[in-house]
Amino acid sequence: MEIGKKIKNLRLKKGLTQEELGERTDLSKGYISQLERDLSSPSIETFFDILEVLGCTPRDFFDDDDRKRKVVYSKEDITDYLDEEKGYRIQWLVPESNEKEMEPIRLFFESNGEFKRFEPSLSETFAYVMEGEILLKLGGQEYKAKKGESIYYHATEEHQIINCHDGSTEILLVATNSYL
Repeated sequence: MEIGKKIKNLRLKKGLTQEELGERTDLSKGYISQLERDLSSPSIETFFDILEVLGCTPRDFFDDDDRKRKVVYSKEDITDYLDEEKGYRIQWLVPESNEKEMEPIRLFFESNGEFKRFEPSLSETFAYVMEGEILLKLGGQEYKAKKGESIYYHATEEHQIINCHDGSTEILLVATNSYL
């Protein structure tokens, strides 16, 4: 088992730098780096301190049973939300994906429908237009993509996706869950 790699993944999911993890556990940035590269092994006490800061129990940390990890998701796993006022419907394709590194969704827009406006973040976003045409407002710029085209952007400015097609529009969107 690669303990260092798991510690690093948990640290990154928490949005912490090596220095921040070191400060919260009274360890040096250099020592955290050595742990993450499996060049050093922590004492049990130090290991538990690190896990506590990372919000992980020892049981969850060592639970490597791949049979418990879901890989294939079916129609029954999809959850929907409809915003009639703004004219869009969202489908979350993977349950609890907002807690994972990527969040894949399908967005369906009615004519003139618009998705909510998002504040700047460290997220990266990819969208593929399956039907219709969208307008991406990103900061002070506007970009259009039609059926068969994709958009990819860093969400470091306020952004919003709008249906600019006379009919309905459908997109597949995947965003990383990174926040400022």
